[in-house]
Amino acid sequence: MSEALLATQAPEAPASGASGARQFWRRLRTQRAALAAAAVVALLVLVALAAPLLTAIEGQDPTTYHPSLVDSARGGVPVGSFGGVGGDHWLGVEPQTGRDLFARLVYGARVSLGVALAATTVQVVIGVVVGVTAALGNRWVDQLLSRVTDIIVAMPLIIMALALLAVVPAGFPRPVLVSLIIGFVAWGAIGKISRAATLSLKNLDYVAAARLSGWSTWRIARRELLPGLAAPVITYAALMVPANISIEASLSFLGVGVKPPTPSWGQMLTSANVWYQAAPQYLLLPAGALFLTVLALTVLGDGIRTALDPRSASRLRVGTGRKQEANTATTTEAATAKEARS
Repeated sequence: MSEALLATQAPEAPASGASGARQFWRRLRTQRAALAAAAVVALLVLVALAAPLLTAIEGQDPTTYHPSLVDSARGGVPVGSFGGVGGDHWLGVEPQTGRDLFARLVYGARVSLGVALAATTVQVVIGVVVGVTAALGNRWVDQLLSRVTDIIVAMPLIIMALALLAVVPAGFPRPVLVSLIIGFVAWGAIGKISRAATLSLKNLDYVAAARLSGWSTWRIARRELLPGLAAPVITYAALMVPANISIEASLSFLGVGVKPPTPSWGQMLTSANVWYQAAPQYLLLPAGALFLTVLALTVLGDGIRTALDPRSASRLRVGTGRKQEANTATTTEAATAKEARS
């Protein structure tokens, strides 16, 4: 998504919290695809949080080996049809080890979603702080932070992550390490967006009035600028989550991400790349879960962007139409006019 397009949301003065939230939910409710994606994301989060309960109901765990459930004479192929699917193993078992696939899949959701959300939080915090500081600082501060941001943006993320992961001691918790590395290496885009939006906001009348009233720079940033940054920052953050899930999966697939026995979708794909013929479900299950999660988060992010900025139509054109978008814009303008009169 274009950074310039996101930054154009900033020049408007932020609406009051209550009315702004009502308008946002009113616009979001008109997008059926975004609502469906939100339901899928909520279900995935619920499954990840309830992983211990779900595996307890099944009676399995993600780390216990079951050598009797694999055929060692055939190289470790699961015994039984559909990869050993049955009442004790709902999605079958892992080749060679016999570990329960359902347990590893739901625990892998905790790792993949947790790493992505934590990395996105680090990116947003660093990016907003650097961007706002650069926009409000003097010429030298702006130049220094802008050049640092340009360097971060130009860095090849995967290569930098591979290098950093290789030198960190093996005893450091791997999910936490992957989250921190992704966050510290990939905050440049949100930093540039925050700086551009802050430069636009600080020239508006209500910010100038706050400055003339004697407010400190910190108070102006906290009370006047940060609410105006909410729309572009939330929009970009919603689209960064699926990207971070893909990065975590890529690092785990390359063998430098989350380490066994901790399950991860990317790690499962790494182990499954030689079993796609003998045990296809071992490859299809984590790949399908990863695809569904990234797709749902991408559609939800696009819906949030459209709801926060009604001037821009949905880029995906899923669950929306020109007539519906026109009706939404008309309804929004009428509601805004009604609130202004009241």
